[in-house]
Amino acid sequence: MQKKTVLITGASNGIGREYSYFFAEKGYNVILVSRSKNKLDQLATDLQKRYNVDVTVIVQDLSEEWSAKYVYEKVTEKNLGVDMLVNNAGFGTTGDFLDSSETDTHKQVMLNVNAVVNMTQKFLPDMDSKGSGAIINIASTSSFLPIPYMSVYAATKAFVLSFSESLHKEYRGKGIRILAVCPGTTKTDFFESAPDTITMGGMRTTGQVVRTSYKALNRGKNYIVDGKLNYLISLSPRIFSRTAILRIMSTLMRRNMSRTGSK
Repeated sequence: MQKKTVLITGASNGIGREYSYFFAEKGYNVILVSRSKNKLDQLATDLQKRYNVDVTVIVQDLSEEWSAKYVYEKVTEKNLGVDMLVNNAGFGTTGDFLDSSETDTHKQVMLNVNAVVNMTQKFLPDMDSKGSGAIINIASTSSFLPIPYMSVYAATKAFVLSFSESLHKEYRGKGIRILAVCPGTTKTDFFESAPDTITMGGMRTTGQVVRTSYKALNRGKNYIVDGKLNYLISLSPRIFSRTAILRIMSTLMRRNMSRTGSK
């Protein structure tokens, strides 16, 4: 029986790295995509030794304009079919909007939004043609809340959630599963210096996030919030007014930025 193949973006660290081990252990061949060649090469070697699977490394910064096209061309050149796509790569900043450089703001939108859409647009047609496949898009608990001082990041993750849920409905009858995963604070490099505001749901491990998402995918869910406390936070817009949420989040963010020395 031919092994299935999973393509994972942002595979060199954090949740993406965890997905790599998770699916390799399940017998998937793995395509690793990230901008860090050294980390990907080390990861590929370890996966091959541990699980005896084929591992392909594609070095690419997905915040670049034609990155998804480049990745797809590399995959097709090697005659690799992608049964599962994990859009994990992401980037965020904290602080006053005007304190972020145009470069960083552009990078957030390109990586968190454009890359997700473009990678999906490249790989979904093949899944549609064969009537099977799965896409996991990493959103966030920030998808549910407007967050002052993380305005761009929260907005991009709201997009990912909406985009994923819409596609889930469009393709659920065609044998394709599409899931938005909404983690809270997770033990990754991304959250090493995160303000306490975005750790309200408690710190979760990458393993917990991956296992939770895999179960949700197999149950046909359109989205999943990792962790019970994070789930309660995601419900806050149903309980509080938008004005109240903005006031609360603004106060918490400003308080915690002052503690960490941010403006």
